Amino acid sequence: MSDKVDIKSMNLEELTDFMAELGEKPFRAKQIYQWIHGKQIENWDEMTNISKALREKLASAAYLTCLRKEEVQISKLDGTRKYLFALEDGNVIESVLMRYKHGNSVCISSQVGCRMGCRFCASTLDGLVRGLAPSEMLDQIYKIGRDIGERISNVVVMGTGEPLDNFDNLLKFIELLTDENGLNISQRNLTVSTCGIVPRMRELADRELAITLALSLHASNQQKRLELMPVANKYEIHEVVDACKYYFSRTGRRVTFEYSLVGGVNDTNRDAEELAALIHGMNCHVNLIPVNPIKERSYVQSNQEVIAAFKAKLEKKGIPVTVRREMGRDIDGACGQLRKRYIDTNG
Repeated sequence: MSDKVDIKSMNLEELTDFMAELGEKPFRAKQIYQWIHGKQIENWDEMTNISKALREKLASAAYLTCLRKEEVQISKLDGTRKYLFALEDGNVIESVLMRYKHGNSVCISSQVGCRMGCRFCASTLDGLVRGLAPSEMLDQIYKIGRDIGERISNVVVMGTGEPLDNFDNLLKFIELLTDENGLNISQRNLTVSTCGIVPRMRELADRELAITLALSLHASNQQKRLELMPVANKYEIHEVVDACKYYFSRTGRRVTFEYSLVGGVNDTNRDAEELAALIHGMNCHVNLIPVNPIKERSYVQSNQEVIAAFKAKLEKKGIPVTVRREMGRDIDGACGQLRKRYIDTNG
């Protein structure tokens, strides 16, 4: 496959050039693009208005990324679906479908594994294998949409991996996802999460996209952030928050702070005070996340009273805050859990 091109990762312009290389007319590019991204075909023969000769030419010069559905877990509590997909090279990734009143939201992975080492996350336990191609990010959404027979309206890049550690592929994925000839999902309906790679956050801001940036903050001061997130060794907490302010100044998009509440670690009154002081005056939103316990770590979830008190303290300081509704708790809902179990079982 290595000498073939990844056609699903091409934008329309690149596909037009590719058609020229194959000696085909430019209008073929749009037809093929719509088959791939509009109709989301899984093999060349589904392209009924393309000649057999051209289909054969495409098959010999390009490959059509097609994830294989390995396993699906469906929550009996809320209908959340956790998918495990096999990639062409034998690696596995996971994605989640969450059903909300406002539409279907899919959380996708951006890498196979992760090198960021955040202490409460199962995704990082086996390290980073590789980044995903734009086509592999897209196909998670295409496959889930096809599986449920419904439109996907929101996408969060918050599954396994650090999206900004796969920066160029992420940008290409955003371009393809929001293209009017494909799924045509609005940039406003796309959220990208980062643990805080400052130079990339600033670079993303300079692109002036309309996507929402979510920062995995998880601590109210540098010392605690260091304990939970090794990335804090490289980028100090105030530096990261400044990058969020810069993102807002360039895009006008309110930044979301993700804050996983770990019992007795970062959920005290003092933590709430410090967090409020750290982000005071910013156009932001705090998403409190009751941490998903994973067996490899000793972290436990804060109890309901503690979560409520933490939320109330932030609200009193004028900071918009929500507690993330727990979805898929009866399945391997947390990032990396299903993949980890699959790898451990199939070793």
